[in-house]
Amino acid sequence: MNQVGSLTIAKLASASGVKRETIRFYEQRGLLPAPARSASGYRMYSAEEARRVRFIRLAQSLGFTLEEIGSLLALRSASDSTCGMVKARATEKIADIDRKISTLTKMKSALVKIAASCDGGSLPLNDCPILSSLDANDKVP
Repeated sequence: MNQVGSLTIAKLASASGVKRETIRFYEQRGLLPAPARSASGYRMYSAEEARRVRFIRLAQSLGFTLEEIGSLLALRSASDSTCGMVKARATEKIADIDRKISTLTKMKSALVKIAASCDGGSLPLNDCPILSSLDANDKVP
């Protein structure tokens, strides 16, 4: 395990699987605390910050926004937080994903119907059923 402040930004980025710009972005967004600086001015990070960056990256891959990740990190550091509070955030994210899936399913269905109206032939664009369908309707079929 690394000692506190033993990782430069390049080593932190490498250990976390992100770019240096991502580390700086997380700092600007308040997801990472401002790092200590070496005598020569280099940012110095601990193994805990590497774990935090990996946490942020994984949470993003599960669909959490940076704001939601900030909330999870705040829960993690608050002494009165409970596992139930974290589960509530996860349950909210699941419901959000379900809404997005429903919307995407409707979009796909409508697009399949529109695309099926075209035989893909060599009609001029003015006669393209897909473009005509998009022009003619204020509402997706």
